[in-house]
Amino acid sequence: MPDTGRTSAGEADVGVADVLAAQSRLRRFLPVTPMHHAERFGVMLKLENLQRTGSYKVRGALNAMLAARERGDDRPVICASAGNHAQGVAWAAYRLGVQAITVMPHGAPQTKIAGVTHWGATVRQHGDSYDEAYAFARQLAEQYGYRFLSAFDDPDVIAGQGTIGIEIAPHAPDVVIVPIGGGGLASGVALALKSQGVRVVGAQVEGVDSMARAIRGDLREIDPARSLADGVRVKVPGFLTRRLCARLLDDVVIVREAELRETLVRLALEENLIAEGAGALALAAGRRVAGRRKCAVVSGGNIDAATLAQLLSEVRPRPPRKPRRRSRGPEPAAAAGDGAARKPIPVAKRRPAANLSPTTTVSVPMAPIAPQPVEEEFTW
Repeated sequence: MPDTGRTSAGEADVGVADVLAAQSRLRRFLPVTPMHHAERFGVMLKLENLQRTGSYKVRGALNAMLAARERGDDRPVICASAGNHAQGVAWAAYRLGVQAITVMPHGAPQTKIAGVTHWGATVRQHGDSYDEAYAFARQLAEQYGYRFLSAFDDPDVIAGQGTIGIEIAPHAPDVVIVPIGGGGLASGVALALKSQGVRVVGAQVEGVDSMARAIRGDLREIDPARSLADGVRVKVPGFLTRRLCARLLDDVVIVREAELRETLVRLALEENLIAEGAGALALAAGRRVAGRRKCAVVSGGNIDAATLAQLLSEVRPRPPRKPRRRSRGPEPAAAAGDGAARKPIPVAKRRPAANLSPTTTVSVPMAPIAPQPVEEEFTW
């Protein structure tokens, strides 16, 4: 795997201080996205599908452009993206008054292309994958002197994505699950949360697992399989993000494509939340991750209407499990193993009254009545 040239900052590293600096920059532009408890899944969801441009990618793009402005770099920006990073760059460039060019592969969702053009950025389509678009964007950057902004392998981009972890931290999860494409989101969230003792687990799709293989030492460049999660179809993960993920992630879970499709449909039908394929990836991995307070990042919601309609018509998800009743403790007879305790208590037969006149008095011993506590009255 080629390590050189994959990051705009070379060997530069990123730390928790950079994530805190990114938070101070972004708070003036981006709202805090909500947390949602998906009770049927038993997972908390960080709803980045409700972020500006419908994806978390705007965090890293905006932070990188704000940091560049602080350094006096006002060159036009060019990027390669399957869609969400391009939309983030376009929105940030519009807000900051910077010229932006985005290179997107053929076959990118039309809703993402429309989102880029809406904010005034130039769209160039090239190649059939992110890596082909990436090579063409780097070529244009060198030819015209543009600033190339990586979708994940840039310290400022990683720090911007890490602000998600800062927003999750007050909810005290014990494990956070994040989708992995190039690794920018996983690296940033892990930087923000590992110092607080939170486990961070990555999620990838079967056949689209370049980061998982790279962490194990397999550096082969294998074309990713076709997947509903087009936002994570990266053949070569970042050099900087690979080092951070190898050092900080607790595990990487591989999800089958069928699981991903079913989770996306369940998310729409049971939680009324629209997510794209990569956005539902962390939640799909949640069933394989142990934890009492799990949190999954719903990274984006930019899915084509035709794709969503096809999924809703084709995928029939299994009914969710019925919730377990929490017992308050076993009954004494049952705890002693007395099987007779489950049988109905026999009722004594009523004997007819004999030789009782209307004036006969029958005395019945009464049990003493325990005094009852007096309830105070409150005025609300």
